[in-house]
Amino acid sequence: MAEDFKGQPRLPSFAAPRRYDIFLKPHLTACLFSGTATITVDVLLPTQFLVLNAADLCVHTSSVSLTTSATSSDTISPLSIELVEEDEIMVLQFGSQLPLGESLLKIDFSGTLNDQMRGFYRSKYEYKGEVQNMAVTQFESVDARRCFPCWDEPAFKAKFKITLEVPSELAALSNMPVSDEKINGDLKTVSYDESPLMSTYLVAMVIGHLDYIQGLTTDGVQVRVYTQVGKTDQGKFALDVALKSLNLYKDYFAVPYPLPKLDMVAIPDFAAGAMENYGLVTYREVALLFDEQFSSAYSKQDVAITVAHELAHQWFGNLVTMEWWTHLWLNEGFASWVSYLAVDAIFPEWNIWTQFLDETSSGMMLDALSESHPIEVEIKHANEVDAIFDSISYDKGASVIRMLHSYLGADCFQKALASYIKQYAYANAKTEDLWAVLEEESGEPVKDLMNSWTKQQGYPVISVKMNSNKLHVCQEQFLSDGSSAAGTWIVPLTLCCSSYENSKKFILTSKSDELDIDDLILNKKGKQETFWLKLNTNQTGFYRVKYDDELAAGLKYAIQADKLSLMDKIGIIDDANALCVACKGTLSSLLSLMDAYSMESDYTVLKWVISVSLKIANVVDDATPDLSDKIKLFLIKLLESPAEKLGWDVKERESHLDTMLRAELLMALVRLGNTSTVDEGIRRFYIFFNDRNSSVLLPDIRKAAYVAVMQKCTSSDKWGYESLLKIYREAHQSEEKMRVLGSLASSPDKSIVLDALNFLLTDEVRNQDAVYGLNVSNQGRETAWEWFKENWEYISKTWVSTPLLSGFVKSIVSLFASYEKSKEIEEFFANRVKPTFERALKQSLERVNTKAHWIEGVRSDDSLAEVVSHLADKA
Repeated sequence: MAEDFKGQPRLPSFAAPRRYDIFLKPHLTACLFSGTATITVDVLLPTQFLVLNAADLCVHTSSVSLTTSATSSDTISPLSIELVEEDEIMVLQFGSQLPLGESLLKIDFSGTLNDQMRGFYRSKYEYKGEVQNMAVTQFESVDARRCFPCWDEPAFKAKFKITLEVPSELAALSNMPVSDEKINGDLKTVSYDESPLMSTYLVAMVIGHLDYIQGLTTDGVQVRVYTQVGKTDQGKFALDVALKSLNLYKDYFAVPYPLPKLDMVAIPDFAAGAMENYGLVTYREVALLFDEQFSSAYSKQDVAITVAHELAHQWFGNLVTMEWWTHLWLNEGFASWVSYLAVDAIFPEWNIWTQFLDETSSGMMLDALSESHPIEVEIKHANEVDAIFDSISYDKGASVIRMLHSYLGADCFQKALASYIKQYAYANAKTEDLWAVLEEESGEPVKDLMNSWTKQQGYPVISVKMNSNKLHVCQEQFLSDGSSAAGTWIVPLTLCCSSYENSKKFILTSKSDELDIDDLILNKKGKQETFWLKLNTNQTGFYRVKYDDELAAGLKYAIQADKLSLMDKIGIIDDANALCVACKGTLSSLLSLMDAYSMESDYTVLKWVISVSLKIANVVDDATPDLSDKIKLFLIKLLESPAEKLGWDVKERESHLDTMLRAELLMALVRLGNTSTVDEGIRRFYIFFNDRNSSVLLPDIRKAAYVAVMQKCTSSDKWGYESLLKIYREAHQSEEKMRVLGSLASSPDKSIVLDALNFLLTDEVRNQDAVYGLNVSNQGRETAWEWFKENWEYISKTWVSTPLLSGFVKSIVSLFASYEKSKEIEEFFANRVKPTFERALKQSLERVNTKAHWIEGVRSDDSLAEVVSHLADKA
């Protein structure tokens, strides 16, 4: 009969947990744990079975019992207990039908504190000169079952009463405040308040030597940042952001923070960036800690966004939870969008909404692959869930929310969200539930509009041309490889003509339409060259735009004359680059457009110019090596002027954005091979290496100098490589270690690349960090591929259960740009694919083929040589 429950996407619904009483005793030295789960189970339908999740646990079968009433005489044991390893379920069969209503299920179990950064695991850290183990949980998405038997699905919400028995000198944290603590010699028993209704993936525990700093919200909620002993100063910035974010969200969602306390903990070994466990948020150290002396401006911004993202989840995800993983985007898309809302309120000078276009573009790049997936994706088995924690759920999700927010208006949107949170508090919701609330509040057809964005993958490119005062628009699905697909969307179009005051909104519901914009065309009667028209005003829509030659020329004028918003400047170059990659536009026209940005000085815009420049430099090495140097010369000249204005040294009272821009410009010039920048980076590195307190190489510009050093590093002169390793070994900050790791493999010397890659597999590099060391140049990609194949068995076993394995696959495979290599890679993986990284592999292979197609397009661009010569001479 247990066969009936195998291979199913969901647990049967004939019984549901109402309360868990969990006792756990971790043995930190032996890396083991034991425990007891006493679960109040509500039997809802006639059944002889209970089916719940358990994985990697030793269930003590003789302990399993079910008490069906208040008297212990009604305690029964199951006839059989079957653990189905492939489905991670435990099937209990009883001798007769179970009585309807509540019973108590008791299970004793034991397990291993694993080194896989999931379930109940160990993280290594140093305390008083000795390496020790911290016990940590990471249950999202389906790993609570590795700590205790449970109904491990979001919809099975229950209350949790946690008790831990731990060494008495250690801090022991869980979701709720401590209700009781009893010390018995070397051990203490810590009990926590019962939680409100919550899903298993949000349960959390952390046990280890920890220090903390704390503050209070305006409502008196205690907020703490826990760190390794001696690092609490680095938690001050995150604490400040957390307090301000909680106050802001309380007002925005019109619901107070639901728990009496919030702890945030920096974990030394952590597979993801952070995790929003209810009341106990866990982070990678680099995502929570900020050191005024050693951290970069980019790191400061990243910490702020990450903290704001995780705290948004306390409402959107924890208080109101998705019904099933199909609706993951409800959690992640909203938390991503709202985090920018919070950070913009706290740090308005960061211009964070313009930087949000990074998220939109990231989502678009992935969603332009035929191997993408809809925002709402059907999950057929638990082993498929982790594959959708990607740029579609996060970045596309956040971007379509921004689009809807813009369409409905800020006030209407906020009121509807607050109503939704109240209506579904402590419960579960589906995407349709949110649309229904938004529809009721706005009176707009939200469901029909948004279904076209969440239920089908991809997005459109809108081709636009003018005829008299009529605007002809036509949509087709955009794919990076230039192929055709059948998607059609309901598109909220926005446009402005020659001024942001002359604007209009339309809804495009069909494949094509003709729009009368006679009332907007005021300036066209004047000089033709001063007329411009921009579709997708401020890039609020999740679509690309392809202009005819006349409109494109007008926009080039508008860029040069500084008539456009920062967001629109970014949107134009991002769309032009994507169209060029898809061979829907030429490289020569893209380079000519980039020339219009030669006077640009804004960080947010120049970051995009830099990004496109590096992509072009990468592809022309393969496509047109004879023109490569001239193209790079033009790109260098484009970036040199703003780089010279900023210099290497911080100016008095310079802005946060200028500090970040300096880092981007110097790194780009180093990667483009600009001799003077490389030489200056090396010069400063020498000084810094001999005096680490020197101000010649502050954190923001350090990586540019590290990469410069590696560019000149060879097997006959390894001083640079060995010096960087010394810096890595002596560094106490995770951020500094990551800088070094991200630089080591950038040498053009193949033997150095191999040394750097081998270093990633040593005990000196934490498993969570190894993937960040795969920054290999074109010259080193074959070496990286051979190394990857030779070490595949080790890599696939070591990272088998984490999303980092997908990171390895993407980082190595995506380096290539030929159909032949794509086939070779496909053949290698033919018998090695696992569900955990299958989607990442397919997407990476598609990227390889897309680049190969782009190379063909570049080679067939007849005007490229002439345009490049003109631009290089002009530069």
